[in-house]
Amino acid sequence: MSTTILFIGLHRKGRSPSQRFRFEQYLDILDENGFECSHVFLLNERQDKAFYSGGNYARKVLILLNALQKLIKLSFFKKYDIVFVQREAFMLGSSFFERQFAKRSKLIFDFDDTIWRHQTGEVKSKNKVFYFLKNPAKTIDIIRAADMVFAGNQYLHDFASQHNQNVIIVPTTIDTKAYPLVDKIDNDKVCVGWSGSFSTIIHFEFVIGALKKLKTKYQDKIYFKVIGDGTYTNHELDIQGVPWRKDSEVEDLSEIDIGLMPLPDDEWTKGKCGLKGLQYMALGIPTVMSPVGVNTEIIQDGHNGYLAGDENEWVEKISSLVDSFEARKSLGAKGRETVETHYSVHVNKEVYLDNLKSVVTKQ
Repeated sequence: MSTTILFIGLHRKGRSPSQRFRFEQYLDILDENGFECSHVFLLNERQDKAFYSGGNYARKVLILLNALQKLIKLSFFKKYDIVFVQREAFMLGSSFFERQFAKRSKLIFDFDDTIWRHQTGEVKSKNKVFYFLKNPAKTIDIIRAADMVFAGNQYLHDFASQHNQNVIIVPTTIDTKAYPLVDKIDNDKVCVGWSGSFSTIIHFEFVIGALKKLKTKYQDKIYFKVIGDGTYTNHELDIQGVPWRKDSEVEDLSEIDIGLMPLPDDEWTKGKCGLKGLQYMALGIPTVMSPVGVNTEIIQDGHNGYLAGDENEWVEKISSLVDSFEARKSLGAKGRETVETHYSVHVNKEVYLDNLKSVVTKQ
């Protein structure tokens, strides 16, 4: 008999990086191993566009009511062996529905950020009226209600373990079949790039001073690419951001010769799971990260990437890669090897399967 498992996320399949790299890429594997998977999301494409745009509050109220109706049907009238809740999937400011699911099914809670705190520099202007619904404190209630917690790194594990004894570290992983090693050539110009979103572009700004010095040093030998925020511009560095597109994601990333993941060092960023860096590394792109949180576990400085703690280090380490195609190729190959060995779907699929099976059998 199949084990039924309901995955609940805020967004439709393929829309959210967290969902994509935390559970969506495992759905086929689970189907092949005796699980009957269902995926329910609270915002369809049309609702998504309306909810994250400015104004139109009456429409947004209807969207929230629609999500509420869907959750009532799922939590009171259907039963699954496992309900898998991803992050703050229910944008209702309460842990009520998560606790209802826990009464009827085994509840797994998955998170990959410091979501029990408000994000540093969080963008909230478009939905100020509904900001009271964003309640980070409910994270503790959900962790307590869960039968098992999937935490993306040790920092998140340590926090969750204060409230639940059954916490497993499940790293954010990359499907290396979908992210093939890029065969780079030694071009006259070197692309220094960053990938993220409109909400994390503040992290890219953290390294702007270093990039200005690099532009002065190398002039037309380097150029900069920003993926994920199509509205972002920096005229001094001749940057016009491009929007994230799922269909061209790997192609857009593959243009980058040196990948950047700058972060401020604070309580929010310590919960980050290194996704940007892992994407670069999977493609064989040499990667420079801030030494924050899990980044220091992913990167062995000078072996499979670089860690840069201040502006001078960012300039120095990016320069060493701009100056040497062989250094870029060597560091990129080691990065790819790291992903294949520790952060690939193939390596981690047994962790997923074993823990999902164990939560069903555990009394």
